[in-house]
Amino acid sequence: MSGPSDPLDPFKYPIGRFVRGTKASTSERRKELIARIERFPADLEAALDGWSDGDLDTPYRPGGWTVRQLVHHIADSHGQSLHRFKLALTEERPTIKPYMEALWADQEDARTMPLEPSLAIIRGSHARWAVVMRAMLDAEWDRSFIHPEQQREIGLAEALELYAWHCAHHLAHITRAPVSAVRPA
Repeated sequence: MSGPSDPLDPFKYPIGRFVRGTKASTSERRKELIARIERFPADLEAALDGWSDGDLDTPYRPGGWTVRQLVHHIADSHGQSLHRFKLALTEERPTIKPYMEALWADQEDARTMPLEPSLAIIRGSHARWAVVMRAMLDAEWDRSFIHPEQQREIGLAEALELYAWHCAHHLAHITRAPVSAVRPA
């Protein structure tokens, strides 16, 4: 779930900030969000269709990462989320290992590699993640992990909302990026 666009920085939060604590509390809502997560790889690839290397190396917002770094970040982040879901489903309130996403995005691979390896990770992670989530029992959505940086417990129903928002958030960054690529309407 998102709030209104951030009036201070609409380039950073084009769909608004995630509302912390929002959770997919009904079966219908979970089905909708799982479907969004499942179709995200195709939506992402469609949004990137026709982009040149120069376009990919353009920051998606002033002071932001390049679109290339953003796609590699999505692979890193969403792979982490699949892992966190599986930890929460197999352990009691596990403490997850956070990672320094800005430093990861500044690594050589994120700055220079073609997108295909990360798109493959995104396709695979999302396919597996959707299968895991569709198999979850209602009670399993109450399972959680501890996020040490946030110093709080995050339930899987909240994590589902967060990552559905994360998909839309970064897709909006890409579709609104100031590049010369011809994008489908």
